[in-house]
Amino acid sequence: MEVTIVGAGLVGCLLACFLARRGHRVTLYERRPDPREQGPDRGRSINLAISERGIDALRRLGLDTKVLRAALPMPGRMMHAPDGTLTFQPYSADRRHAINSIGRAELNRELLDAATALPGVEVLFGHRLTALDERTGRLEFAGGRERTAQVVIGADGAYSAVRARLQQLPGVSFSQDYLDYGYKELSIAPRNGRFAMDPGALHIWPRGRSMMIALPNADRSFTCTLFWPHESLAALDSPRRIEDYFAEHYPDALQLMPDLVAAYRDNPVGHLVTMRCSPWHITTGATTIGLVGDAAHAIVPFYGQGANCGFEDCVELDRCLDEAKDDFPRALELFERRKADTDVIARLALDNFVEMRDKVGSRMFLAGKRVEHALERVVPGYVSRYELISFSTTPYAEVERRVTRQRRATAGAGAALLALMYAARRAVRPRPRD
Repeated sequence: MEVTIVGAGLVGCLLACFLARRGHRVTLYERRPDPREQGPDRGRSINLAISERGIDALRRLGLDTKVLRAALPMPGRMMHAPDGTLTFQPYSADRRHAINSIGRAELNRELLDAATALPGVEVLFGHRLTALDERTGRLEFAGGRERTAQVVIGADGAYSAVRARLQQLPGVSFSQDYLDYGYKELSIAPRNGRFAMDPGALHIWPRGRSMMIALPNADRSFTCTLFWPHESLAALDSPRRIEDYFAEHYPDALQLMPDLVAAYRDNPVGHLVTMRCSPWHITTGATTIGLVGDAAHAIVPFYGQGANCGFEDCVELDRCLDEAKDDFPRALELFERRKADTDVIARLALDNFVEMRDKVGSRMFLAGKRVEHALERVVPGYVSRYELISFSTTPYAEVERRVTRQRRATAGAGAALLALMYAARRAVRPRPRD
C-alpha cells in the first residue's frame, strides 16, 4: 500500500518506520524546512522526558540504544524552595527507574534519519497542506501543488490541517480546552564547562499558582520552562520587573541566568491546550483518512507523556494492522479503541499540573510519597500510579483502574504506616530542657 503521512515530526517519522517495516511505501509531507539543515524553533522546544512507553516503541525498531545515548537519565525531581533549599524526590522506591531528558529537535533528527534510511520512504519538506478532499483523496499544498492518496494519516500536531478537514464533516466531534497559562523557555548555560545544577534530576521550582522546571541537555546546559498564568507573563514588561520578580521567587536560578532579561523578552509565549476528537478516522469510496498523536489527542505536558503517548500510538496502530492483515480501513477502525486510554492520560496530565506547581513542596505530600514508596517495598504487587504511567506499558485506562483497586485495598495499611512513621519521629526527637 502507498501511505501518505502529513507531518514529519516525531510521531510521523516513527510511524513511517513502522509502516516501511511492513513493506508499505510511505511519503511524508512536512510544512517546515528540513530540521537537519535548519535549527530548532527558538524558545519552543519543551525538552522531552522519554520513558518506558516511548522507549518500548523505539526498541521495537532497534532505535532505543542510539536515541538513549543522546539522553540524560533523571531518576527523580529536585525541588527548589524559595530560600534555596533543595529536596530530592525519587520517582521509584528503589531509585532504579529514570525518565530521560532529550531535546525535541535532536530526537526529530534521529527519527528523520531512521525513516529516510528505509526503502520506500520519502520525505518532502516545504509542503504545507491547504486542502484535503475525502471524496477523491486529493491533497492540495501551498503553491498549487497537488497529490492523490488512498490512505492519509494526519500526524501534523495539535493544530492539524488533516483534522481541520475532518472536523467539518458530519458526525465528527471536536473540543479544545485552553489553560489560562502560557509557557516561556529560558536556559541555564554550563559553568566552567560543567552542569550548573545536578543533571540527574528534573528540577522544579513550585510556587503555588505557577512553576518553573529545568531539564538537562547533553551540552551541559539546562532548558528551563516557565508555566505561569498569562497575566503574570505579561506583567513583567521591563528589565527591572523581570529581575525583581526572579530575585524574589527564583533567587537561586537568577544567579545562573546572566542573559535572563534578553531571553525573557525575546522568547515567545506558547499555549497549553487539551484537544479531543472523535472519531479519529473516516473511510470513503476513494480514501481512508486517520489521525495519530497530537492530531488526535493533544495533551498538556505535565505528565511527560505527550511524545510517549504518540509513540505508543504507533505501536498500537502497528498491532491493529497485524489484526486487520494490513487492511487500513479496518485497522484504523480498531485503533479507535485507544481513545479510552488517551482520555485518561489527558485528564491525569491536567491533574499533575496541580501536583507539580503546588503540592510537591508540601510536607504532607512528601509524607504521602514516603508512605507510597514504603507500600511498594512491603506490599506484593503494589505499584504507584507514577511508576505505572512512566515505567510500564500498562494501558492508561487500566492504570487508573488498578490504582483505584490498590488504594481501596491498602487504605488502612497506609494510614497505619503513616501513624507509625509519625510516632517513630516523635520518639527520636530531642525533648526541650526545663
